[in-house]
Amino acid sequence: HQALTGVALMLKGKLFCSIYKSRRKAGMYLYVDRQKGTGDLPEVLLNQFGKPVHVSDMILSPDRPLARAEVAKVMDDIRIKGFYLQMPPPPDEDMFMADGHPDKPAGPDA
Repeated sequence: HQALTGVALMLKGKLFCSIYKSRRKAGMYLYVDRQKGTGDLPEVLLNQFGKPVHVSDMILSPDRPLARAEVAKVMDDIRIKGFYLQMPPPPDEDMFMADGHPDKPAGPDA
């Protein structure tokens, strides 16, 4: 009990989270409170996300930015909703529009 209190004091203003990736969608990640894990996540979320695959644990801190998400938003969502869902980055438009790309929209100049 005393050790947990020490960790809570050390993490004041920070959040110890676990990060999971989706097997269904490349680049989609789920951030959750490490102590709570994935047990209480909404069923509809898990149906879309698939079985979470643990990637990493990290301490989120307002003064330590994340590469693809606003750290304050991630922390707020985890505290309020119990999770933060990071969507894949948008496709590079130049690559997306390149001839031969399988997802290039069909159009008059396609």
